[in-house]
Amino acid sequence: MVLARVAEDLIGADGLVIPGGESTTIAKLTGNTSDPIFDTIIDMASKGMPVYGTCMGLIFLAKNIEGSAQGRLGLMDISVRRNAFGPQKFSREEAVHIPALGAESFPLVFIRGPIILSADHKSVDVFASVEEGIVMCRQKNLLATAFHPELTNDLRVHKYFLSMVAEYLDMKSCQLRSGSLQLASL
Repeated sequence: MVLARVAEDLIGADGLVIPGGESTTIAKLTGNTSDPIFDTIIDMASKGMPVYGTCMGLIFLAKNIEGSAQGRLGLMDISVRRNAFGPQKFSREEAVHIPALGAESFPLVFIRGPIILSADHKSVDVFASVEEGIVMCRQKNLLATAFHPELTNDLRVHKYFLSMVAEYLDMKSCQLRSGSLQLASL
């Protein structure tokens, strides 16, 4: 895995994970830098590279952020609300059945997380919802979760994303006949 700080760090990447964090801070970088990292991400994603956004990463992938004009990648046909679960003291865990991940319920960990208010039903597959709204979805090569699977011992979301990367590599190898796996993370 490579930590991507500038566009050059993405060279050769076969997948990108955009983790949780402070979306307002990251968004400020979209307009205050001469490095084309965000344009590079958009270009690579449009060519099929899998991108997984969790929490802040989900916000950054959304085309619409309720009540906000902050910078974003705007790659997914979803609308989101930031901090939908309230302040950090209202963080919670909840087990939800996610058919794409198997028969066993998945432990969702929400920390000041966003919620997906709506998703274009023609282009976005909704994988999981809770009372507040949608918490996991996929649009082609883009995967998004409002929860933090990295805070559990359950690796199914990560394995699911790696299967997306493997599909991409299969497609890419048909074109390029190469096969080394390179992931990046912001």
